[in-house]
Amino acid sequence: MSLADLTLARWRALDTATATRRADEAARRAGGRLLRLETSPLPGGGPHRAVIERAGELYALVPGGEVAVGFDVDAWQPLPEQLVSYREESLAGGFGFETDPRERLAQVMTPPRTVTLPTVLMAVEPRKLPELPALVPGLLAGEGLRLPRPDEWEHACGAGARTLFRWGDGYPADVSPYGEGDGPHRAPNAFGLRIASDVYDTAEMTSDPGSVYGGDGGEAVCGGYGSLLEWLPLATANRNPDTAAFLDGPEGEDMFADFNARPVIDLD
Repeated sequence: MSLADLTLARWRALDTATATRRADEAARRAGGRLLRLETSPLPGGGPHRAVIERAGELYALVPGGEVAVGFDVDAWQPLPEQLVSYREESLAGGFGFETDPRERLAQVMTPPRTVTLPTVLMAVEPRKLPELPALVPGLLAGEGLRLPRPDEWEHACGAGARTLFRWGDGYPADVSPYGEGDGPHRAPNAFGLRIASDVYDTAEMTSDPGSVYGGDGGEAVCGGYGSLLEWLPLATANRNPDTAAFLDGPEGEDMFADFNARPVIDLD
């Protein structure tokens, strides 16, 4: 099996020895070295997580193939506590939100779709780049890297999960989606990426200037929109079009240091 044939389903079906060989091959092809092969503790997220070092930076192997991305808003059933939050905080706040939270989600979530993606390496941690957004692709290209495409980012974050967040449909009631504290958003995801963990600090650019994922710069928190909408920017398929428009606007230059870019290494 070549790396081009290493789909998500096949990767998850490999025994440890074979997975190690495939991960080592990916590391060598990228000019790096395999540090370790881990077992994911997340439900449905295993069994393998490959961590690769290249030029002092850690990367995770993200198998591709035909995968499902996006979120089916019409089929979404809000949890009782999410409905309470939306009705008693978001609607009561007078922000002009729609009565049905599904209408709000439909504005920010990408639709469900099936795509075919290559197997790549993605940086475990994104980089904070204090440069103009237009310069980022060129800076990465100079290192043989690139930005993730929107479909790739969603797949890398969700790792096949069809839930609202990469860890499930709910969020902890005693933890905030920013700052210190434990919670499922703080743990590495099923591929070993640290991603979408803080609405203030983990918003990421993609190759599409209109698609920013992983955070909203704290807009919902600062606006007091209620817990559901405060957590929503961490949802896998939330592409934050308003955040993208802000970043691309005249004030975006001053805020760019608060956003991130996650390097991708192609393996073909």
